[in-house]
Amino acid sequence: MELSKEAGMENNHNGSCLCGAVRFRTRGPLRGVIYCHCSQCRRQTGHFVAATASKDADIEIEGVDALAWYGASDDAKRGFCRICGSLLFWKHNELDTISIMAGSFEKPSGLSGESHIFVGDKGDYYSIEDGLPQFELSTPSIKVAGD
Repeated sequence: MELSKEAGMENNHNGSCLCGAVRFRTRGPLRGVIYCHCSQCRRQTGHFVAATASKDADIEIEGVDALAWYGASDDAKRGFCRICGSLLFWKHNELDTISIMAGSFEKPSGLSGESHIFVGDKGDYYSIEDGLPQFELSTPSIKVAGD
């Protein structure tokens, strides 16, 4: 996975869950936003997921007592606030990066869309018309569960 070094994306970024019990701060570059349309993301959020990513060493998480992890597969887990239910993270067990839900960052985030993955699994009630690259499954640079 390549992390973006575009202007505005190398600063520190802060974010949190809805109730504020889990807060985080990232340092350094963040990946562009990947929109995941897989059935697991759709079922967990009610729509699709929009997530960026950070190196594990570049994120500090406060309120870990309120952070719960759900092992959605043998390969990855999803982190959410056990108080308000906000989905915050997706973590592949073999990678030194963590995906962070783009909507959990404070503004200005400096983030921009990069691509759509698992478009073959997307909901039948919407269309994708933003001009970003679309992939039936994933991209070669994004390791997902089952890879």
